[in-house]
Amino acid sequence: MKKINSYITKKVADKLAGLFKNDRKAFEDKWSDIGIFVKYGIITNDKFYDKAKDFVLLTNTAKENFTLNEYKDKVAPIQTDKDGQLVYLYTNDPSKQDAFIQSANKKGYDVLVMDTPIDNHFISHLEQKLEKTSLKRVDADVADKLIKKDDAPDHVLTEEQAASVKAIFDKAINKPAYKVELESLNPDELPVTVTMDEFMRRMKDMAAMSGGMSFYGSMPDNYKVVVNGNHKLVSRILQEENEEVQSQLAKQAFDLALLSQGLLNGAELTEFVNRSVNLI
Repeated sequence: MKKINSYITKKVADKLAGLFKNDRKAFEDKWSDIGIFVKYGIITNDKFYDKAKDFVLLTNTAKENFTLNEYKDKVAPIQTDKDGQLVYLYTNDPSKQDAFIQSANKKGYDVLVMDTPIDNHFISHLEQKLEKTSLKRVDADVADKLIKKDDAPDHVLTEEQAASVKAIFDKAINKPAYKVELESLNPDELPVTVTMDEFMRRMKDMAAMSGGMSFYGSMPDNYKVVVNGNHKLVSRILQEENEEVQSQLAKQAFDLALLSQGLLNGAELTEFVNRSVNLI
């Protein structure tokens, strides 16, 4: 049986390799149909990976296809961090994560689409196989922090001002699951961004796929609230003398961040809509 499986694996891999080599356009046209099976073969069979690594395709948000080597050559110049680690960014929901994709694109970063049911496992497999390479979901952090560089924006706020801003947002949000952190980001970035740690999100996604209540699956969701200390809204909040208005502005920025992540619903969504009307 093992010899039969090895024979079938080799025949399938050779057939796909031949199609890719002889008619790449036809291969790419079929990729949306065969890609999930190729990825499954890669995940479950190392011998299949050895053959498929030359024709498995990565597709970005611009619907361009690349082999593993082609994609490495494309993004290495700009998506290598200060420690020499190559970072591939991906989205599992281009529509929902559009704001994060656009922020990444503004920095010159490319974003892959990983939205099939097995891509969570495929991503982990790639990290094991590709040297000094990690994959990070595009909404795992703000664009300035997705790939660690040495050219961080200067701090605009003093330590005292930063402490005041954090206190204002902590009080306005008042949710233990949301940890407020102040960052010095590009002023053009959003004033507030809500993210979840890449590792924790990935473990929880895998737990959800398995259908069981694993250790990670049973853990409560925890989010990081990144407040952009260099954004003009933060300066406006600091200059505002009315504490109620300060709180409303902070809560509005936070709710906008939740809305962009699909995390705002029910009574909180209604409250956000009513507050928006009052602020107009």
